[in-house]
Amino acid sequence: MITPSNPLEWLIAIVGFIIAIGILVSVHEFGHYWVARRLGIKVLRFSIGFGKPLWKRVGRDQDRVEYVIAAIPLGGYVRLLDEREGDVPEHELPRAFTRQPVWKRIAVLLAGPLFNLFFAVFLYWILFTAGVPAPRSIVGDVEPNSIAAQAGLRFEDHIVNVGGQPTDTWEEATLGIIDDLTDDGQIHMRVRGVDGSERDLILNAGNRSRELTQPDALMPGLGFDIWRPRVPAVIATVMDDSAAARAGLKVGDEILKVDQLPVADFSELVTRVKPYPGRDVTLEIRRDGQILAVPLTIGESMEAGKLIGRIGVGPENKPIKTGRTFEDMVALQKYGVFAAVGQAATKTWDTSVFTLRIVGRIVTGNVSLKAISGPISIAETAGFAIRQGWRFFLGILALISISLGVLNLLPIPILDGGQIVYQLAELVKGKPVSERALQLGHSIGIAMLILMMTLAFYNDIVRHLN
Repeated sequence: MITPSNPLEWLIAIVGFIIAIGILVSVHEFGHYWVARRLGIKVLRFSIGFGKPLWKRVGRDQDRVEYVIAAIPLGGYVRLLDEREGDVPEHELPRAFTRQPVWKRIAVLLAGPLFNLFFAVFLYWILFTAGVPAPRSIVGDVEPNSIAAQAGLRFEDHIVNVGGQPTDTWEEATLGIIDDLTDDGQIHMRVRGVDGSERDLILNAGNRSRELTQPDALMPGLGFDIWRPRVPAVIATVMDDSAAARAGLKVGDEILKVDQLPVADFSELVTRVKPYPGRDVTLEIRRDGQILAVPLTIGESMEAGKLIGRIGVGPENKPIKTGRTFEDMVALQKYGVFAAVGQAATKTWDTSVFTLRIVGRIVTGNVSLKAISGPISIAETAGFAIRQGWRFFLGILALISISLGVLNLLPIPILDGGQIVYQLAELVKGKPVSERALQLGHSIGIAMLILMMTLAFYNDIVRHLN
C-alpha cells in the first residue's frame, strides 16, 4: 500500500494510473470511433478524458473530427452526429446516429467493450509468446486450527484442482477458490503431496464466505499462504524503537521459542507473534552459543483493518532446504506464436466469465461490497505493476481491460450495455423508446454510477485509514 510519507510511491502510482487508464480508454473509444466511421456515421469528437481540453486537433478530412485530450483522466467519449443533441442539417441527416438501422447502432455500441476484450487477447498473446513465469499453486505455511488445517491441507501441498478445474499456478488456484467459495461456502480441492500422492479436501468456510471475499482477507481467513523459501529465525535487522529493540534483541540472535513453543523458521516466528498484539511473552534465543531467555512485549500494527502483532525484526536471506526445489515452484507459461492466440483467447474468456460471476454474487450478497475498488486501488495496482516490470504491467493492463469491457456491457442505462438494451427494445416494439423512458433510464444510470463510485472511493479511503 502506498503511504502518505512516500511521495515517490504516490508519483509512480499516479503515473501508472494515467498510463493504464489512458491506454484502455483510448482502446475503448477507438472501438466506437472506428466502427462508426466504417459504417458511415459522422463522428464529431473523439475525447480522452473529460472537462477542459488540454490539447485539441481538428482532422483534415471533410468531417473535421475534433481529437481531444481533456483534463480529467477518468474516462472518455466519442460524440456522434445525433438529432437529440441539436439541429442537424438536412444533407447530413443520413449520417446521423439516430437515423441508422438498429444493427448499425448496436454495432457501434458493442465495439467499445469488444475492443477492450480484443486488446486483452492481444496483451495475453504477447505475454504467452514471450513467456510468463508464474508461481505454482504450492501451499506454504498452514496455521494451526484454521479452516485449511482442519480440512487436512499441509505445507508444500500442490493444489492441482479447485472446483473441478485444473490449477497449476497460484493465480488459477486463487480464482478457483473465490469462485467455489462464493458458490456454496465450501472449497473443493485436490492436492498432491510432496510424496506424489493425491488427496481430495473440502475447506468449509460456513457462514464466513462473504467475510472472506473482503480485500486481503481470503488466504489469512482460510489459514494458508503461497509457498515461499523458508529462512531460519536468525535476526538480520532490528527496527529502531521496535518491540525487539526495546527488549534488547541483536543482529545474529536466533529465536528458538516463543513462550516455550518451538520456532522452526522465520515464518513460524511470524505465526507465533502475529495473533497476539500487546502480549507479554518470553523468547528463548541463541546468542554467541549461549541460550538466553528474553522477556518481550509484542508490538502492535494494523493490517487489512485488523490489529496484529509484530516485534520489528527481519530475517537473513539464507533459505532452508525443504522437500521441493525452487524450480518446482515456478511454472513457465510459454507457447508458440499460433498456440499463444488460443491460450490468450481462453484466458480472456475465462476471466470475463469469472468477472461476471463475481458481479452477480455482489448483487446477490454472496460477495462483500468491500470487494469493490476505486481509482485509488487501481492507481496503487498500476504503480506496483510498473515497479515489477513490463510483464506484470501488461498482465494488470489485460485484467483491467477485461473488467472495463465486461462492466460496460452490463444493462445499466448510461453504459453501452444499457444503450444496447434500448436498441433491442426498439427492434422488438418497432419504434424507438420514448424520450421520457430514456430520461428516466439516464437518471437511474447516473444515480447507480454515483452510488458505485461513492462506495468504491469509500472502500479505498477506509483501506488507507486502516
